[in-house]
Amino acid sequence: MLSALSNALQVKELRKKIFFVLAMIAVYRVGAHIPVPGINPEALEKLFAGAGVLGFLDMFAGGALKNFTIFAMSISPYITASIIMQLLTVAIPKLEELVKQGPEGKTLITRYTRYATVLLGIIQGTGITLMIRNYGAIKNPSFFNLATIVVTLTAGTVFLMWLGEQITEKGIGNGISLIIFASIVSRFPTGVIQTIKGLSAGTINIFNLLLFLVISVIVIALVIYIQEGQRKIPVRYSKRVVGRKVYGGQSTHIPLKVNQAGVIPVIFASSVLLFPATIAQFIQQSWAQAIANALSPGSILYMILFSLLIIFFTYFYTAIQFNPIEIADNMKKHGGFIPGRRPGRPTAEYLDKILTRITLAGAIFLALIAILPNFVMEFTGIQMKFGGTALLIVVGVALQTMQQIETYLLSRHYEGFMK
Repeated sequence: MLSALSNALQVKELRKKIFFVLAMIAVYRVGAHIPVPGINPEALEKLFAGAGVLGFLDMFAGGALKNFTIFAMSISPYITASIIMQLLTVAIPKLEELVKQGPEGKTLITRYTRYATVLLGIIQGTGITLMIRNYGAIKNPSFFNLATIVVTLTAGTVFLMWLGEQITEKGIGNGISLIIFASIVSRFPTGVIQTIKGLSAGTINIFNLLLFLVISVIVIALVIYIQEGQRKIPVRYSKRVVGRKVYGGQSTHIPLKVNQAGVIPVIFASSVLLFPATIAQFIQQSWAQAIANALSPGSILYMILFSLLIIFFTYFYTAIQFNPIEIADNMKKHGGFIPGRRPGRPTAEYLDKILTRITLAGAIFLALIAILPNFVMEFTGIQMKFGGTALLIVVGVALQTMQQIETYLLSRHYEGFMK
């Protein structure tokens, strides 16, 4: 591993990309500590003392929401906008045509997503501002000050969206995922310190702590195993004579991953499920607070809905990423076939059947891992900042980034991470 990291830093292009990513994450973490002006810290501390939903949102913001900094909303409006746009591309034919147009169409989709991010940022920023005003967390709640806070929060989200795009374009890995990764990891030291204090005070049993660590290692190993798991579909290409050259005749395979969608379903499911809970948190009514408590992370209803949404988004995102009909048509054009299957529609149906089965296994696994740590923390009595959702995102993003570094290393004839 150390040798592979050394090789990565020896490749000039890759070294620049890695340092660029680290620099952008540093900018993000600095901004996460710049407070919004005119906020009462004491009132904010009382508001977040027992707020389950807000505490969960603060994890994705890396503590920026609790401190109400310029990045308090993090990248959540952009994630919501992305979900809406991807759903609309399936429901609206014109948007579906844009997706099929290639880079130009995707550029327009990206532009629409940015506009939706700004709109959702204004809406969410207004809701958060009005909520903390009701709790007396704004020193001078005049219209100008409230509007300034909303604009500041929206601008922070737009800047993070731009930062993520820059990381994806000029760095390595997915920029938005890496921002969420940095937010979650930044909360890990606080959780460790709290655990050590609890151990010293005697509120945490050493046996429960060891059991918690063993279970955590096993869960991480299982996540990596499933994320890397795939089924290889054998493909053969018949020989073709073009002029004096012979093409084809070789054998290859189609790798169908057990978890084709990665950590996207977990991120999407979290955003969708927390949206009504967050809105209910803003409304100072008993029925709204009941909804917020029912959908609070760790509740039975939350875990059931969370699991179902993960399974849904796993299938939804897999369908967007992998098109069996398109794959079968491309194979047919180039003289490829799966042994025992006729080219064309039979091949597409065969691929779809296999993909549906292995995706079900991957989706159920994601759902179980997402809710399992809730039971583990309840059993051991150890409350860590790393829940199932955070664990899946951190491990998944780390694997995806390492795989991209692996590609660069192999292209330069270096030994990579994966062996």
